Amino acid sequence: MRIGLSLETDGTIDDIVARARDLAATGVSSAWSSQIFGWDTLTALAVVGREVPGVTLGTAVVPVHPRHPTMLAAQALTVQAATGGRLRLGIGLSHQMVVEGMWGYSFDHPARYMEEYLSILMPMLAGEQVSFQGDSLRANTLGPPETEGATAPPVLVAALGPVMLGIAARQASGTITWMVGLRTVADHIVPTITKAAAADRHHPEVVVSLPVCVTADLDAARQRASRIFSLYGQLPSYRAMLDREGAADPSDVAIVGAEEEVAAAIARFADAGATEFSAAAYGSSEERARTWSLLGSLA
Repeated sequence: MRIGLSLETDGTIDDIVARARDLAATGVSSAWSSQIFGWDTLTALAVVGREVPGVTLGTAVVPVHPRHPTMLAAQALTVQAATGGRLRLGIGLSHQMVVEGMWGYSFDHPARYMEEYLSILMPMLAGEQVSFQGDSLRANTLGPPETEGATAPPVLVAALGPVMLGIAARQASGTITWMVGLRTVADHIVPTITKAAAADRHHPEVVVSLPVCVTADLDAARQRASRIFSLYGQLPSYRAMLDREGAADPSDVAIVGAEEEVAAAIARFADAGATEFSAAAYGSSEERARTWSLLGSLA
C-alpha cells in the first residue's frame, strides 16, 4: 500500500510550493489536493510539479460539473506534460447543495452524468477523437487532442454507493474515498469495486483518505476533528458511509493516537485491500509535524 499526504492549497502559490517541498522531503510517495473554492488545483499542481520532483501529484477531487470533459482532459494532459507524467486525476460529483445551489447545474441522475462524463473524458485522455451524444453531455471533437508527449493519467472516481463503484471499476482506474472507515472499506468498498472490475480482469485502485493526528491527547484530537470536519457528517453521501460504519460523526473515523497506534491503524487498511492511504494531517503544528514524520517513515 502506497502512502501519501494531503497537500493544502491555502496561502500563496509560493506557500503551496514550499509546503509541497516539505511534504516530499518526508519520503511519502504522493501528495493529494482538493479542489475547493480557492486556487485552481490542477494549475497549482502543474506549478508544484515543475518545482518539486519525485512525488506523485493527485487531485482529491476535481468536481466534474463546472468543467466540460473535453476541457478537463486538456487540463489534465497539460499537467501530465508539465510534471513528467506524475498526475493522478481524482474526479467526483460533489454534492447537490453545491452543484445546484452554487453553480446552478442540475444534479438529476448523477450516476448517469458520471458515466457520460467518463465516456468523453477517458478516450480524450487516451488521445482519441470523440463523438458522443448523451442525455446530459455531448462532445464532437475535430480530432485527437494536440498534446504531444502527454500520457493519459490514471483516473480515480470518488465513489461510495454500489452504482458509482461499478462505474469507477468499469470506466476508470478505481476509486478514492474520504471519510470512509475501516469496516466499510473492508466490507463494502473493496469487495464491491473488485467484483465490478472482475469482468474486465483488472485490479482496481482503492485510495483511502482520512484525517490523521499523531498526538498524546486523544480526547482533544477527536474534539478538534468533530469541529473541523463537522460538515462531512451532514452531507448525505458521507452520512450514509458514517452510518454504515456505526460512526456518530467524522471524529469516529479519524485516526488518532501515538505513532505506533496510528501506524497499526493505517496498516489495517492495507489488510482490507486499500492500494493507497492518504493522510489529511490535522492538529497543532507539533502534531502535524509528528504525523508527517510518521507517514514518511511508513512510506
